[in-house]
Amino acid sequence: MNVSTARTLGLLLLAALVCGLFSSVPAIEKSDYLATLASIGPQINVAIVFQAMMAMLYVAIVVVTYPIVKTVSPVHAVAYLAFRLTGAAFLVVGIVTLMLFHTLGQQIAQAGLNPPAYYETLGMLLRQTRDGLNHVGMILPWVIGGLFLYHALLKTRLIPRWLSAWGIAGIVFTLVATLLYMLSIVQGVSSPVYLILNVPLALQEITFAVYLLARGFRKESFASMAMAGR
Repeated sequence: MNVSTARTLGLLLLAALVCGLFSSVPAIEKSDYLATLASIGPQINVAIVFQAMMAMLYVAIVVVTYPIVKTVSPVHAVAYLAFRLTGAAFLVVGIVTLMLFHTLGQQIAQAGLNPPAYYETLGMLLRQTRDGLNHVGMILPWVIGGLFLYHALLKTRLIPRWLSAWGIAGIVFTLVATLLYMLSIVQGVSSPVYLILNVPLALQEITFAVYLLARGFRKESFASMAMAGR
C-alpha cells in the first residue's frame, strides 16, 4: 500500500505539471495575438484538452491525499477538500475562456482585414479573465489547501521534514506572488518577479514527485498512520 499510494501520487503530480505546461497558449500573451488568433485554433484546442486533464488530475490528487490530512485532523481534512476542489473547479471554468478565444478568432477571421475595434477590448478582457481564473481563482484555494496537506505530512513524517517545510515555504512565496498580482503590483503573470516567486513551489513539487517515485512514503510512518486511521 505504501509503495502503490506513493507512486500513484508521484505520477499524478508529474502528470499535472506536464498538463499545466501544455495548457498554456504563449501566442495569446504576445502583443499581436489578435492578428494570429484565428490561426492558432489548434493550439487553443490542445490547451483545452490539457487543462481539462489537469482538472481531473487535481481531483485525483485530492482523493489520494485526503486520507493523510484526515488522519491528522478531520476538520483540516474538510477544509483541505473544500479549498482544493474549489481550485480544481476554477480550472474547469478557465476552459470556457479558451473556448471564447476560439470563437473570437473565428469572428476576426470572418471580419477580414478591418475587424471592429471592440474586438481588441474583448480580447483584453478575455486575457485578464483567464489570468484571473488561473492565477487567482485556481491558485489561491489550491495552495491554501496545500498548507493543510504539508502540515499533515510534517506531522505524520511520511516524507522528510525538509521536504514538507520546503512545500510550506514555497506556498508562502506563491501566496505573496498571487497577492502582488491581485494588487497589480506586478505587471501580469509573465512578470519576472511573479515567476521567480513561484519557482520554489514548482521545484518542490517536482522534487516531491520524484522522491515519492524513488523512495515512497516512510514505511514506519505509513504504518502508524494506517493504524491511527482505523
